[in-house]
Amino acid sequence: MPEKPELTNRPGRPIRRPDRRHKAGALDIRNIIGGLLATYGVILVVTGLFGDADTDKTGGVNANLWAGVALLVVGGGFLLWAWLKPVLVPETTGSGQSGGTAE
Repeated sequence: MPEKPELTNRPGRPIRRPDRRHKAGALDIRNIIGGLLATYGVILVVTGLFGDADTDKTGGVNANLWAGVALLVVGGGFLLWAWLKPVLVPETTGSGQSGGTAE
């Protein structure tokens, strides 16, 4: 029985398997949201610590500091979530299709 030639869509390289997947990485929306929230949180914490703490308007509470801490916690939660449960994206074939049936 003759051996079947290896399927390929690129010279010298085998076809990518449609069941192979990779992490979304930096393009995962949770990383983007978490990074933005954490960045704004750092800015507000620094402003709350070193800026003019005009607490008369906020009832004696340093609003910048506490809002910054809350943003850091939520942003860190998003980043931790993305790190612990990454989104797996299927690899596409060379023609830009993600698999399926040919019509």
